[in-house]
Amino acid sequence: MRDFQSTILEMIARGAPLAATIDRLCREVERRAPGVVCSVVTVDAMRRLRPLAAPSLPPAMRAAFDGIDIGPGVGACGTATALGIEVVSADIATDPAWAPYRDLVLPLGIKACWSRPIMAGNDQPVGAFAFYYHEARGPSALERVLVDRSIALCAIALDRQRRVEERDRRANTDGLTGLPNRSAFNTAMATVDCSQPGNWALFLIDLDGFKAVNDTYGHHAGDRLLVQVGQRLAQMAAPDTVFRIGGDEFAVLVQDDEHLRTLDALAERLLDGLKVPITIPGHVLRPAGTMGIAIFNAGDVTPERVQQNADFALYHAKDVARGGSIRFWPGIGTRMTRRITAVRELDAALREGRLVAHYQPVVDLATGTVSGLEALCRIRMGQRLLSAMAFHDATSDPQTANTLTREMIRQVARDARTWLDLNVPFARVGINVSSTDLHSAGFFDATATAFEEHGVPLDMIILEVTEAVYMDDDGGVIRRSVAALRERGLKVALDDFGTGFASLTHLMTVPVDYIKIDKSFVDRIATHRPSQIIVEGVIDIATKLGIQVVAEGIEAADQAQILQSLGCVLGQGYLYSHAVDCDAMTALLRGGPLRTLPAPRVQQQA
Repeated sequence: MRDFQSTILEMIARGAPLAATIDRLCREVERRAPGVVCSVVTVDAMRRLRPLAAPSLPPAMRAAFDGIDIGPGVGACGTATALGIEVVSADIATDPAWAPYRDLVLPLGIKACWSRPIMAGNDQPVGAFAFYYHEARGPSALERVLVDRSIALCAIALDRQRRVEERDRRANTDGLTGLPNRSAFNTAMATVDCSQPGNWALFLIDLDGFKAVNDTYGHHAGDRLLVQVGQRLAQMAAPDTVFRIGGDEFAVLVQDDEHLRTLDALAERLLDGLKVPITIPGHVLRPAGTMGIAIFNAGDVTPERVQQNADFALYHAKDVARGGSIRFWPGIGTRMTRRITAVRELDAALREGRLVAHYQPVVDLATGTVSGLEALCRIRMGQRLLSAMAFHDATSDPQTANTLTREMIRQVARDARTWLDLNVPFARVGINVSSTDLHSAGFFDATATAFEEHGVPLDMIILEVTEAVYMDDDGGVIRRSVAALRERGLKVALDDFGTGFASLTHLMTVPVDYIKIDKSFVDRIATHRPSQIIVEGVIDIATKLGIQVVAEGIEAADQAQILQSLGCVLGQGYLYSHAVDCDAMTALLRGGPLRTLPAPRVQQQA
């Protein structure tokens, strides 16, 4: 007896499949009780019988009982699981509970049945253990001992299975929306039927403006929105499966024949359904989504290819059809591949610590003395050192761009602290930030905190922005935030001045401490009289407004001389130094006034 118990317990401990474990249990019991036919059934969530193991019963009989609702009068097992009691049908031919099933079991020579419920930890029946007899009788004393121990083993096995299923459910279910999650999506994609082109399709959906909901109304509102959006998509897409695969990203694996025949109509129905307003306490939200569609075609050798195609279509839809859907076609691939590849490569560089802050000096044109620095991003790719221009496509992704800027701020704060500790004079250092950065929640506080934690005064920091930052600031949020930081000492430079649409107008309305004249003017200043006149006018206006001017991209001595003659005091460019790392800049700052240096070797293209 102990040997058979040990065998079953070992199978449970090893994680053997439940059906195989209980089948072995039934066979071991039958070997110890000759003439007995052993059976184990479970009860599903809908309170229906599900045969688990019955190695000596014909498959047709097992199939006949599969899915029967439990209840009093439903044979021995149906009654035992419904009432949680032992049921002895000593004579099936006369027992009313067997009336519907006599014609099924009596021809098999089965004349009696004894069933005991298998109880869960909450004292609820989860199954039944049964003995079938070939003569009209009840259980013997030995059989009772066998069944007592067998039920205990079944309870252990079923409890373990329940825990495994619950663990798998949690691992494959999104905790917020209750939808299948990214892990479940990956499993579904790995097992989807790829035997016939056109037999499935994939929708990828991103919510539009979700970040603004979180920033404006709080994460609780964003969570409520996600829950309701998930419920809507699941209802509208049924019987197809909807997955939540990211923060505000959803996927629909379309396999239903009717849906595949009307794919565009389904896409339109889903997106229209999202637009119905959602009410949360105190607010009415109007969600919307953008969708990319891809169909499994003959040329798609793997499910991953279809997923990539849907990604391409989604990215393209965000650019040209936000709020709508685009179905993948091969022409999307080249542009989107370049962009997605750039995003992935930059993300990898950030994760692996391959982003390095370099610095280009800003000099006094008259003396060559370093007046300040501009921090510039460099990324290591093998033996190459790439400028941020090589990853321009990646920085169109807001999250990636914001992560890059925050990493630059972290490194600049660290390097500035190093120079302060070494008593190396660097005056101020400028950091380029975008409209996306400034609209990011908590950006200003994070910037101030990064420098304050390193003990770097904010009056040593310049935020370099383009006029597009202020053109995107309809509500004046950025202006107010910048003003608050300027009150704490931080400076602001208007970068690429002269390349926008309304630069002079902005000088009347935006807080600016420096103007940086764009390189396109400096390039032509020695040969193009209109460029000289424009630069001279800008310098004159800025000087009268108390704004300092920095000329960018100085590469020749005659450019520096002309700029100085026009009243420009500060400049930067390859004439003085290309951007170098922290150690090289430390040596350069200690070396006194700058002279002309060789052209840089930083690659501008990937």
